[in-house]
Amino acid sequence: MADDSTHAGPISKSGGPTQLYDTARQATVPLELGPSVTMYSCGITPYDSAHLGHAKVYLTFDVLQRRLRDLGHETRCVRNVTDVDDDILRKARELGVHYLDLAAEEIVRFDADMSALGLMPAWSEPRATSAIAEILTLIGSVLESGHAYESAGGVYFDVQSAPTFGSLSHYDEATMALLAAERGGKPDDPAKRHPLDFVLWQPSLADEPSWESRWGPGRPGWHVECSALVLRELGETIDVHGGGRDLVFPHHECELAQSVAVTGSPFVRHWLHVGLVGLRGAKMSKSLGNLVFVGDLLKEWEPAAVRLSLLDHHYRNDWEWTDEDLPRAGRRLAAWREAVRSGPGGRDGHLDRPPDAALTAVRACLDDDLDTPGALAMLDEAAESGRSVLAGAGLLGVTL
Repeated sequence: MADDSTHAGPISKSGGPTQLYDTARQATVPLELGPSVTMYSCGITPYDSAHLGHAKVYLTFDVLQRRLRDLGHETRCVRNVTDVDDDILRKARELGVHYLDLAAEEIVRFDADMSALGLMPAWSEPRATSAIAEILTLIGSVLESGHAYESAGGVYFDVQSAPTFGSLSHYDEATMALLAAERGGKPDDPAKRHPLDFVLWQPSLADEPSWESRWGPGRPGWHVECSALVLRELGETIDVHGGGRDLVFPHHECELAQSVAVTGSPFVRHWLHVGLVGLRGAKMSKSLGNLVFVGDLLKEWEPAAVRLSLLDHHYRNDWEWTDEDLPRAGRRLAAWREAVRSGPGGRDGHLDRPPDAALTAVRACLDDDLDTPGALAMLDEAAESGRSVLAGAGLLGVTL
């Protein structure tokens, strides 16, 4: 897809450029964006319900989109669904159900939870299984470029052919090997030339889905789907790409390498990664079972309170969920609503037109690396002073 937009740092309504931390550059830098902003957020593998770690990632992209639209940009955010991979196939096998039936059930639940939290719909939400043709074409192109090889019925990316491999994560080889082992990279696979080589195409087990290819029947590796979907949906170079911090390696590092190998163009202008949510001293994960599910919280608390509880933590920080998060959010929500009810102008929000100081302060916080805790503090101060909070809360996606 041709990119005919001019990229320049947007001047925010708070008076300065919008800045965001970039993982690859390891610095907070001004966003350089054209009128239309292309974004890709790695989505769910639908074999269980959405937990707070998921919600925090997608809420971060939602707040960024709201601010960019407030600045006058169009945003196109693609969020994929990994409906075929090791995890969903293993869970479907355990449950004795078809993997696509499991995916369909969990996608419905996920969409309902995200809608309740007030997330804007994704511009596109493609499934991995919708892109098999594009994946096969991409793998063929990687092979033709000399960056991949066939082995034991599969196709592997040759990391030694990519001298910039590791430039996103900045990890040394030992750290990458350790993380690959922890996160499904199988560095001890005997079919590999190098432990960090990663699979593009693999033979399917007898009870797994399989597609025909020129390398034999099989299914895609994990990383290749996102490259294929980015290229299909948004083009060779996109503005913002990211997900949870645990995706930096191996997923995004591998995705970057294979994409550049095919296109020869920069893949992502700005990498955005979100900190991990913990519970009882460990990162929330399905493997550990220490999860807080969004759907369970919504049974007891209204969506605005759940959203506020997540916004109270900076997106880049790792943090621990506690029993006080939601009560604190509930008290804050009540105070803001009382300020709207009793303040001059009432719910009509006349004080928000023209924009008031609270809205300007919220914008400034969001332009400073999406500082949502700072934005909440600004609105607390406005509510205590009897000033309007409607517009500022609305920019954060909070309904009063």
